[in-house]
Amino acid sequence: MKASKKIVEEAKKLREIIEEHNRRYYILDAPTIPDSEYDRLFRQLQTLESQYPELKTLDSPTQRIGAEPLKRFTQVKHEIPMLSLSNVFSKEELIAFDKRIHDRLKTDQIIEYACEPKLDGLAVSLLYEDGILVRAATRGDGSTGEDITQNVKTIKEIPLKLKGKDCPKILEVRGEVYMPKQGFELFNQAAQKRGEKIFANPRNAAAGSVRQLDSKITALRPLSMYCYEIGKVADGQLGTTHSDILKQLKQLGLPVIPETEVVKGIENCLAYYKKIGDKRDQLPYEIDGVVYKVNHNKLQKELGFVSRAPRWAIAHKYPAQEELTVIQVVDFQVGRTGALTPVARLKPVSVGGATVSNATLHNMDEVERKDIRIGDTVIIRRAGDVIPEVVSVIKDQRPTRTKSITLPKQCPVCDAAIVKAEGEAIARCSGGLYCPAQRKEAIKHFASRKAMDVDGLGDKLVDQLVDVELIHHVADLYQLTLDQLASLERMAEKSADNLLKALEKSRSTTLSKFLYSLGIREVGETTAHNLALHFGNLETIINADEETLQSVTEIGPIVAKHIYTFFKQPHNLQIIELLMKAGIHWPAMTKPKTKQILSGKTIVLTGTLSSMTRQEAKAKLQALGARVSSSVSENTDFVIAGESPGSKVDKALALGVKVIDEEEFRRLIENQCPRGKPRGIKPVK
Repeated sequence: MKASKKIVEEAKKLREIIEEHNRRYYILDAPTIPDSEYDRLFRQLQTLESQYPELKTLDSPTQRIGAEPLKRFTQVKHEIPMLSLSNVFSKEELIAFDKRIHDRLKTDQIIEYACEPKLDGLAVSLLYEDGILVRAATRGDGSTGEDITQNVKTIKEIPLKLKGKDCPKILEVRGEVYMPKQGFELFNQAAQKRGEKIFANPRNAAAGSVRQLDSKITALRPLSMYCYEIGKVADGQLGTTHSDILKQLKQLGLPVIPETEVVKGIENCLAYYKKIGDKRDQLPYEIDGVVYKVNHNKLQKELGFVSRAPRWAIAHKYPAQEELTVIQVVDFQVGRTGALTPVARLKPVSVGGATVSNATLHNMDEVERKDIRIGDTVIIRRAGDVIPEVVSVIKDQRPTRTKSITLPKQCPVCDAAIVKAEGEAIARCSGGLYCPAQRKEAIKHFASRKAMDVDGLGDKLVDQLVDVELIHHVADLYQLTLDQLASLERMAEKSADNLLKALEKSRSTTLSKFLYSLGIREVGETTAHNLALHFGNLETIINADEETLQSVTEIGPIVAKHIYTFFKQPHNLQIIELLMKAGIHWPAMTKPKTKQILSGKTIVLTGTLSSMTRQEAKAKLQALGARVSSSVSENTDFVIAGESPGSKVDKALALGVKVIDEEEFRRLIENQCPRGKPRGIKPVK
């Protein structure tokens, strides 16, 4: 049956679309659609050409392997064409492939297959003469590639000279240059900071890196390579099976993918497919399927080739991890620490075998960098149990009316003000004491040892109290009764009574510990202590403006804004008032009339003290005006070393920082050094 005019036009349009995507993928290293969409377009064209053979042209993408080599590189003619592979996507298609093998070989015997992961990188040919690497080339269009010798020589896994004496005089090795997952993430992060191009995926990062005109740039990229087959071989003997050849390549010092296996029969191929699929997310490199190759070279020669692929090998693709869909609306979720995350609500689409209708946008910096809008067609990625994410926008398909995504001014859960510090990517809810999204974390922090120190109130019990709605915020802790606690699962009456006693004990605290317990953003123990010491009472701190707050030691504009915003939330003040009514109290603080002996000093504690805990020592030092640091630097005034002090003493001595022992420290805090200097300081070993 002859193709209608409509079908002819459809095939022509498909060829044009596929060629354009080939150009973007192979030449520009900047794809605009996921592989799954490309595969669908390609198979549509294959189906049409199969139904209507007159549509199949010599320049059809189905007859090509890659793309034309770039003119800026020296061209390399492949003596043996570098072919691509045909794909299957289901068990049924794989069984059909196996049946074709048996039919062509006219045998009923079980076929032995060499199985390996299908790396997602750039196909490369390495030519060795007398064991020396003399040339490297890309696959290009399969017949002609680009000379990338100098760039490939920068990849450390690729030997410039092969090991041993059993190497053929001429050996062409083929494989995949790729960028490991971790290297790709770090590379993109660094590129983003420098304002440079961000690659869509590791494959394009690898291709873009290998095809640099300056090999010094390639040398800076985290590239690797695995070899998976041979091309031209002369004056030498290799094995009779694919698996034997791979072993020989490894012995010669060439990198060979370790997950390769030899199996018998198609059922064992399927088992290998499942096994690699199960560990896919843990592999250090990206794959999009596995490859099965008839293992015996003799059978490979009998089976031969079709126009663009060998008949004896097939790629078995995994369900797509990337797909196209549309953003319908964007919501903001509030995490347990108050961080706001924009979440895209999507037109449902199947990705990696699961229906996806939501995807994270991470933060507003990412939204702006990727220029994501409501109504956009986007590529989404789902890998294993990782939350699906929006990878990029298909701007060619952007509607005329899209809606920008804006950060809300109030928390969508509790209506508190949203705060986004300058230079930070994450925006946060400032209603930490009462926001339902943060209540568990707020209560756990409030009860922690360094805060209100409520002994017996562990994380699991906090979760239970919130889940059964006995507490909604920290002030509710002081309204709990014995009957309520004893009725909880795994809570005996004695344990309940002990918790009530711990709560009663916690009512008596210090201003600095209370300030720390509130969980104000970036207000740790030292900042809380400095606030208490500077202002002396809670009311003054609550009423302080940002400029006044910045007059406190080590409080800059960002921390001042966090403190100011926290105390401007009515609900936070209500919780604090309830805590005061519950009996939380502390001794009045009097500001020292004279300068304290350790004012302005930076001190580091290390090792074990015999006469007091590290926390007690820290409190005594802070009471004398010192700043207690966790690390030694040139700005450290001196280090107090107990038993087994570790590397901090070594670093102090190397920097010329004074080190004193516990005896000298005790004399110091007993105010026996009136000028604020430790006397008789000696190095501690």
